[in-house]
Amino acid sequence: MNTGNIKPTPIHKLDDNELSFLYAKREDMIPYSFGGNKARKALLFFEEIDKIGADVVVTYGSSHSNHCRVVANMAAERNIPCVIIGPDEVSDTTYNSVLMKLFGAKIITVPVEKVHDTIEAELEKLRSEGHNPYFIQGGGHGNIGTEAYVRCYREIKAFEQEENIHFDYIFFASGTGTTHAGLVCGQILDKDEREIVGISIARKNPRGRDVVVDSICEYLDEKAPGYDKAEVEKKTIFLDDYTGDGYGKDSRDIEDTIKDAMIRFGMPLDGTYTGKAFCGMMDYVRKNNLQDKKILFIHTGGTPLFFDFLGQAR
Repeated sequence: MNTGNIKPTPIHKLDDNELSFLYAKREDMIPYSFGGNKARKALLFFEEIDKIGADVVVTYGSSHSNHCRVVANMAAERNIPCVIIGPDEVSDTTYNSVLMKLFGAKIITVPVEKVHDTIEAELEKLRSEGHNPYFIQGGGHGNIGTEAYVRCYREIKAFEQEENIHFDYIFFASGTGTTHAGLVCGQILDKDEREIVGISIARKNPRGRDVVVDSICEYLDEKAPGYDKAEVEKKTIFLDDYTGDGYGKDSRDIEDTIKDAMIRFGMPLDGTYTGKAFCGMMDYVRKNNLQDKKILFIHTGGTPLFFDFLGQAR
């Protein structure tokens, strides 16, 4: 499967009693391995992998990682070995980790402080054995991942033109940073005025926001030299009020949000990414009296994690 086969993901209105104009962009409907933003990014990474003839893929992520699930699937499709290095601290069994094993990925878990050295040692070992490994940063971080969401932003723009609507706010789960960076880069390159609000699922300020800003600047350094750094700072909105107890940890409010979204919209959310983002968005809207604004929620995927939630809710 290549990026040329991916049609724009659907955007549809959610019938919400509280918000007059609430829409969702369903990245979870990308037709590959349960979709999601990680599938959109991985398709671009694997275009490069195919081009250079890499014969092993190495990446980083936890047992909850949508990124690792999709990368393992794309590697298995090509019959390329996949090595996933993750932290002991988040290595519980999830539907994503079961799928990684189904795809034949080699999973190495180490204490989080040893992750970097373990990655370097694994890459060196593979090269010494005559392999040509390709490393993908966790979450598809880097300019390729950012590019994927510049393209997504342009899908949103095309929808707005077709439907004669302009979203005042765009909300989504902000994790490793490139989804967030790509949307802001798209906004800057297209000279749009709106609020793009990333709801952090784990990282706190200032580090979380700094990572996003760095990704934006790295991309614009390559694509639009001479950009205004002050504009980047102004447009990077990173909320860390809804991280709960950290990555992979939800709360009663998030659980209620997941149940409510499935019942009212038929839309699966999860406690690691999208449930946090949707819950945070609704709270932010109420606190800032945005009920009459035109709002787009980007559903960044994670359907297997929804079923983890169901298992825990029994």
